[in-house]
Amino acid sequence: MKQLFLTLSMIMVLYSAIAQQKKYIGAAIVTTQNAMPFGKFVGLFKETIHPGIEFHLGKNFKTMEKHDWFGELRAGYFFHRFVQHGLPISINAGYRYKFTARFSAQASIGGGYMHSIPATAKLKADQEGNYTNDKGVGRMQASATFDIGLAFIPDFTAKKQIRFFITYQQRIQMPFVKSYVPLLPYNNFLFGFSKPISR
Repeated sequence: MKQLFLTLSMIMVLYSAIAQQKKYIGAAIVTTQNAMPFGKFVGLFKETIHPGIEFHLGKNFKTMEKHDWFGELRAGYFFHRFVQHGLPISINAGYRYKFTARFSAQASIGGGYMHSIPATAKLKADQEGNYTNDKGVGRMQASATFDIGLAFIPDFTAKKQIRFFITYQQRIQMPFVKSYVPLLPYNNFLFGFSKPISR
């Protein structure tokens, strides 16, 4: 419960900081594999696909000719077959370097809350030896992320520039199962876009 309260508090603080400012929204499709950090890349596309989607609301807190510092509020969903449905919510802070008006690279770190719902039946034996559904509403978890990526703006002269991006992300879910897998690492690949929105 503390994790949920802390995450919601951080989300309210970040949202209030960007609510009255020009900001941007974005969305991405996600493919994910559980593996040690930087342990998967080709497997994200060749092995069993664990799909997902992510949305974000962001703000460039400082913009210069070649550099941006930004913050984002992110929410998403992913499905890990036979393991779980994941609903992460996080706050990220990042840096963007602009090679040209069209091309840029960025990195960010973040953390927050993740709700984990078992993807398979979870049964519990009662006193009579009968099994009943014990799946419940899932478990409260914490998560931390680190990601690096590239972005491209097709029309940098547009008033509202659409930015397309690809991102390689590391996610740590904790505590997954305290007794034998306290930290569950994921390698994620995201392809998406972001677009400025008015005040």
